[in-house]
Amino acid sequence: MKLIKYKPTSPGIRHKIALQKNLLCKNNRLVKSLLKGSKKTGGRSTNTGRITSWHRGGGTKTALRSYIQTKEKDYSLISLGVFYDPNKSAFNSLNFDIFKKEFSFTTAVSSVTPGSLLISNKNLNDLKLGFRTSIKNIPTGSIIHNISLNDDKISFVRSAGTFGQIIQKDLNKSRVRLPSGKVKEISTESFATLGVVSNTLNKSTVYGKAGVSRLLGRRSVVRGVAMNPVDHPHGGRTNGGRPSCTPWGKPTKGKPTVKKSKL
Repeated sequence: MKLIKYKPTSPGIRHKIALQKNLLCKNNRLVKSLLKGSKKTGGRSTNTGRITSWHRGGGTKTALRSYIQTKEKDYSLISLGVFYDPNKSAFNSLNFDIFKKEFSFTTAVSSVTPGSLLISNKNLNDLKLGFRTSIKNIPTGSIIHNISLNDDKISFVRSAGTFGQIIQKDLNKSRVRLPSGKVKEISTESFATLGVVSNTLNKSTVYGKAGVSRLLGRRSVVRGVAMNPVDHPHGGRTNGGRPSCTPWGKPTKGKPTVKKSKL
């Protein structure tokens, strides 16, 4: 996978840098059987109908992929190919389960080629890229991703090109450095996958124009000082000397947003 720098034939692609996706596998009948339609919410709550996630709406239609269940801790898969997923930044790996005789998707691991064997087991001794097991079986200093807590839900290190590192480990607890630099204490019974998340060049891409963001379902953000006083505390072409705040008057710069109990 490499980056493509477009020639400046128009203002929209003058600065555009995109990934060369012709090396990825294309959808076929087998893949389409694993897709299901998804309904856009526009950032609105399913209960109240009010906007809870701002600056969302529009965009092209996307289909959800059928992933392997995170609660299934024991599986043996053969990777068949790497596919694009419009719902996340990382790529997908189409796999075939040897024992269940089923096809499913998993998050692709960087440098894992089609035909590779992907194994998940709580007591795994042989470790290779893409293998998934509990942290107690992974040596200290290893690069990991897709870290799940005790509730079996993958919670950390899922974005394209990211990885965590085990920096310390004892009998029950381990300390893992997350991509943000924060060190988090995680149980050694938690599962993690060896390697780096695929699409490592994703952070080097440049959209080139605002229309690409609109196609991804992201609407533009209007500055508070460009609004009227009835719409924002900063409205009226001046913020009135007050510190930066949200439309509801809460501080946006400098105030901690994480509770001490979660640090």
